[in-house]
Amino acid sequence: MLHVAAEAIKDGFPFALITSVGISGGSARPLGSLALVTSHGQMTGYLSNGCIDRDIQARGAASLETGKKALFHYGQGSQFMDLKLPCGGALKVLIDPKPDHTTLLQADEDLKARRGASLTFTYPGDDGSQIAFAYRPKFRVVLAGRGAAFRATATVAAAAGFEVGIITPEQDDLEALTPLSTLPPIALTTPDQVPDLSTLDENTAFLTLFHDHDWEPALLQSALATPVAFVGCLGSKAAHAQRRAILSAAGVADEMLDRIRGPIGLVGGLRDAQLIAISAMAEVTEAMPPSIVQIAE
Repeated sequence: MLHVAAEAIKDGFPFALITSVGISGGSARPLGSLALVTSHGQMTGYLSNGCIDRDIQARGAASLETGKKALFHYGQGSQFMDLKLPCGGALKVLIDPKPDHTTLLQADEDLKARRGASLTFTYPGDDGSQIAFAYRPKFRVVLAGRGAAFRATATVAAAAGFEVGIITPEQDDLEALTPLSTLPPIALTTPDQVPDLSTLDENTAFLTLFHDHDWEPALLQSALATPVAFVGCLGSKAAHAQRRAILSAAGVADEMLDRIRGPIGLVGGLRDAQLIAISAMAEVTEAMPPSIVQIAE
């Protein structure tokens, strides 16, 4: 949403910025989530699962006409008796028809540079009450591997909206997956090749998806030298024990080896590439840090 906002600013399109500033009970989106409503009434993003987004959209368009910031409370305890949240919770949204463009542009630049960004929102009224959120860059999944499980995992990761990086020695896989890759794909030539893994940061998962595990040691040593958030490997328990032994003999400390999750996947014993991919990405999703964190109120 911050990138959408930045593009609207650059193109000169007025919009109202809508932020979830209060949640109780269930919610389709986390606290601090953003949406935009343009002067044409078009809404980008969502704050509910369709329950009240149309009303939020209408109120966002109305705020652009009045130029006034507004705070609305939906669900339990709301004044809108005809607008229900089936989950039984409550949602407060702040609508700002005049958001600070400089701050939004800087936040977009920070996230594009893989730096965290923060935004502070001031409630309507005279007391100057505020709430602030920290936003992480988009989570990234870098995959090294070959074969059906490798292709399936790249497809699942891309479909889930992650940034995707591809590393493979297989030319067919490289050609098939390059359209899914948001990073320059890397072709491996030998098992001891160490590509540039500087893209691995604290908002990235690195997975090896090889059945021939001799491609893994050099890649894993390089990955473990980065602040990467998650490292996981395909294979059996026996293969993982052998993997640890090889890396240990190469001088990798036990605390570094413990960062490697293997066999990757929340569900063990799967034999289908698509299910292996879903299981692997489910474990990554479970372990990934939250994308938005409230930092002040």
